[in-house]
Amino acid sequence: MDGLLDDDGPFGRPLFNDPKAKALKRVGAIDVGSNSVRMVVFDGAARSPAYFFNEKVMAGLGAGVSETGHLNPEGRVRALAALKRFALLARGMGVAPMTCVATAAVRDASDGEEFRQEVLEQTGLNLWVAEGVEEARLSAQGVFLGWPEARGLMCDIGGSSMELAELGDGIVGRRVSSQIGPLKLLEIKGGAKARKKLIDETIDGLRAEIDGDYKTLFLVGGSWRAIARLDMERRGYPLKVLHEYRMSAKSILQTVKWLQGKSVEELRAMTGNSEARMRLVPTASQVLKSLIQRFKPKSVAVSSYGIREGLLYEQMPFELKRRDPLIEACRFDEAMNARIPGFGKFLFRFIEPLFKNAGDERLRLVKAACLLHDVSWRAHPDYRAEVVFDNATRANLGGLDHPGRIFLGVALLHRYKNSRSGTHLQELFDLLSERQLRDAEVLGKAMRFGAMLSVEKPELMGQLVWKPKKKVLQLKLHPDTRDLFGEVAQARFASLASALEAETVIT
Repeated sequence: MDGLLDDDGPFGRPLFNDPKAKALKRVGAIDVGSNSVRMVVFDGAARSPAYFFNEKVMAGLGAGVSETGHLNPEGRVRALAALKRFALLARGMGVAPMTCVATAAVRDASDGEEFRQEVLEQTGLNLWVAEGVEEARLSAQGVFLGWPEARGLMCDIGGSSMELAELGDGIVGRRVSSQIGPLKLLEIKGGAKARKKLIDETIDGLRAEIDGDYKTLFLVGGSWRAIARLDMERRGYPLKVLHEYRMSAKSILQTVKWLQGKSVEELRAMTGNSEARMRLVPTASQVLKSLIQRFKPKSVAVSSYGIREGLLYEQMPFELKRRDPLIEACRFDEAMNARIPGFGKFLFRFIEPLFKNAGDERLRLVKAACLLHDVSWRAHPDYRAEVVFDNATRANLGGLDHPGRIFLGVALLHRYKNSRSGTHLQELFDLLSERQLRDAEVLGKAMRFGAMLSVEKPELMGQLVWKPKKKVLQLKLHPDTRDLFGEVAQARFASLASALEAETVIT
């Protein structure tokens, strides 16, 4: 870990001020799907952007295409109205021209090209109609936006199609597209039995084309997210963040069975999704069941990032693509919101000796916490600890699984508060082991101490020496720091030592 002593450590210098990254500061994308039409405008740190604008209209453009060969007339009117609005909004936000992609419905309908021309004439938006394998590639790139190291199989389900793509080493491998989107499946004659036969036969064919061993299945698409949300409800899972939510194959099969007896109204009441979305869920769940049975993944992960995020990823320079999305987002947050931007890296160096035996994954969480340690200082002091916990656990961050979110939240909570007892957050704490909770508490109390020992002069922070076998925590103070080590600082140092169950030595 010698690289941690370099100016910016193993994560490299922040890139959000680089001209190439600044060009991506505000980028818009429109996705015209079979079921929905959505506009997203990304803003902030290009590697892990915030959603400046996000609007969806459930137009149902692809309803009936398999029977009539034409786009749904009502859906066409609704989609065009939404696109007119989106074009005006884009110009008002200064993000025109937009990157616009249309998928299965426009691709398959005989009047798809006519609709594309109508959109161009009436809105100025130029729809790029993506082929199935290209749609798979873009959705897979969306997964890479959140998981640069993703390895496994991506599955994106839309209203009229489903795509698969291999992921590994930052590269999208083999890709296939199929016609088993739930909107199209509902139009199959012969009822549930005929649908099951078509689903199973189609996925058997896909399995023959993509025959690898995939430990992780990454799910992209609104129907998959709705099923994951129902899985949370069935399990009583306390953190309602869909991105990077993990499920086992067994849990998914249990949820598929559990939801079959539920009405659309019951499912909507549990999730808050639209009727149009929930109407597709029972059929989509049968597709997922067949997929699980044939590909046999060890773990299933939900990605909130898909084709729209893939369009953003497509525009990134290679160096930016390979960056850690969590660290880049935290750096940007610090630069925008901290009282002393840049202090986080010095705080990290100060407390890093406490984590010298930690692995890379734990160290990146320590780094993230140090960058975020002061971004919520404007919150009311009585609620600051809970505010920072909520911000960490519910923020739109890539590269952060659910245990990582809770760990980061607990650490930041202890940055502002000695004890975590007596809060309403206990059910979330239960997602971590006692060891993980202790480590998060140590991190939080280390930040709480280090952040006040020196405010503007990091060189006066002194040095921590941790001897875990002897359980001795030593603080080496610079001669000019003696007066900074006052009564409150001493109390915070003692609290850190208590969390470590250590004796203290001050030199």
